[in-house]
Amino acid sequence: MTSDIKIPAFEATPVDSIAKIAATARQSYRSQKTKDVEWRLVQLRKLYWGITDYSENFQAALKKDLNKAPHDAILSEIHHLIQELNLVLKKLKDWVKDDKDIEYAWTFSAMKPRIRKEPLGTVLIIGPYNFPLMLNVAPLIGAIAAGCTAVIKPSENAPATAMVMKEMIEKYLDPESFFVVNGAIPESTALLNEKWDKIFYTGGPTVARIISKKAAETLTPVALELGGRNPSFISRSTNLALAARRLMWGKTINAGQVCLSQNYVTVQKDLVDDFIKHLNATYKEFYPNGAKASIDYARIVNEQQFDRIKKMIDTTNGKIVLGGETDRSDLYISPTVVLVDSTDDPVMKDESFGPVWSIIPYDTVEDAIKIMNTVDPTPLTVTTFGSKAENEKILSQVTSGGATINDAWMHGAISTLPFGGVGESGTGSYHGRAGFDCFTHRRTIVEVPSWMDKLLRTRYPPFSATNFKRHIWLTSTKPNFDRDGKPLSGPGYWLWLIFGPAALLPKVRY
Repeated sequence: MTSDIKIPAFEATPVDSIAKIAATARQSYRSQKTKDVEWRLVQLRKLYWGITDYSENFQAALKKDLNKAPHDAILSEIHHLIQELNLVLKKLKDWVKDDKDIEYAWTFSAMKPRIRKEPLGTVLIIGPYNFPLMLNVAPLIGAIAAGCTAVIKPSENAPATAMVMKEMIEKYLDPESFFVVNGAIPESTALLNEKWDKIFYTGGPTVARIISKKAAETLTPVALELGGRNPSFISRSTNLALAARRLMWGKTINAGQVCLSQNYVTVQKDLVDDFIKHLNATYKEFYPNGAKASIDYARIVNEQQFDRIKKMIDTTNGKIVLGGETDRSDLYISPTVVLVDSTDDPVMKDESFGPVWSIIPYDTVEDAIKIMNTVDPTPLTVTTFGSKAENEKILSQVTSGGATINDAWMHGAISTLPFGGVGESGTGSYHGRAGFDCFTHRRTIVEVPSWMDKLLRTRYPPFSATNFKRHIWLTSTKPNFDRDGKPLSGPGYWLWLIFGPAALLPKVRY
């Protein structure tokens, strides 16, 4: 029973120890041991067993932090990480190999051009509270795979999970290379005052701007995994019952505290009433005795977030067509759907990051697309339940970090696919191979043999027009298009290839 597991009381890391922690992580990286692929694999295997052995502890912690059901903790956090670890352990030896399949003029072949994969160095990972295990450890997997050392700063708003994570990492991973720093603003500030080789942040745009500004002082690269006012689309081509079921799942898991879940759904006007009926039927199916009494329904993380979400419900000008019940003492907000007629409504203006979402009617597909691009031009995700033609039109005209057709945010649930935002919803991606790439520097290397010096004589003075012309001719690529940008084809193209390009060789003028 997870209720029998004791969770350590939350304890902030002493601020005056943070500089030493960062220095130790940097020193460990400089020792070169993390560049050994076998060392990385050992750390990843140990992390696998750490997550496995601490599975019940994490279930208990997530229950305490978010009232997350044990099976939900396994499915959405623990199993997700195990899947990703399995992929990385299987593929890492291939990923670290030099890239040699690159294009260059044949005259450079003897130089053996290649791209070496090297770790960026020592990285800082700052995580959120909504999936406090998965969203901290998934980027850590990428950092370890790439050969980096790392310091994790979990959210203080999920204190139980933060403490269990600290205990697990200190017990299973290299104690000089991987650290967990717990705390709030003072500890985060101390961490940001250190020099990192990359900062990986998951959270909201306000803090992201603070981190980006601080990182810019030392030209530190950042990866930002944010959120957005994510749209969904329903038309006459939609199976309304299926859409209601899938969208209700997407907005009630973790009590809607999911950066990928829909903030609103555009519904063709004459379908609105039917869609609302299906939503209410789905709610009764999911929660026969109400969501509050269900072991499957989580809670809002704290009173601050509860008050923020409740304010949306209290100030909306729309009509509540499902839910609306709240209980601050229990941090409970029921799944709530609001029918609105304006993109300026409070439930449309901000990301709810909770179980509240809205329905906004539209007349034509073009109107729906206009609404989406007005509300948030770069959301984290878009979900569409239309016809093949409608779906393609939306994907072509609405930008998003990712997209799912005929379901809620399933593209983000596959642990091996790249995950990330665009524009206001973030920059950079991770998971699987993308996680390895996120913390890897692609270093271009050429190896010029001594015997090539005569072939390189063009670059040495004194200048020789003959050698120069020969070199340019050998290294030039012949265009297959005319001056109007139109592709060349037919007999004229072949004559052009033989006789034409010589006239395009650059002229040397003094």
